Amino acid sequence: MGTLRFCRCGGLLVPKPGEEGVLVCQLCGKEERAEGSEYRVVRKVEEKGEVVVIEEEPSTLPTTKAKCPKCGNDRAYWWMRQTRSADEPSTRFYRCTRCGNTWREYA
Repeated sequence: MGTLRFCRCGGLLVPKPGEEGVLVCQLCGKEERAEGSEYRVVRKVEEKGEVVVIEEEPSTLPTTKAKCPKCGNDRAYWWMRQTRSADEPSTRFYRCTRCGNTWREYA
């Protein structure tokens, strides 16, 4: 799985809906070829506009000690995303290493 890619303007490049292998900048709209990336949109969340959520390959994510609320396992993959405005803290996401349950924690 490739890493996140950014446009020269600083915007995040995300998969272009309906065009496999094309990434588009969320800020300026510039398009680029994905060059073998395996990005895929797994769900869309509407909250003050549309946010595209990109699925991460769990085996490449760091793990930490965190109790899964679903199965009780004590290990989880984790990552952080800026889901609210820039002056708000990032949101920490966890995915259980056993059952795959995903939950979030606001800082």
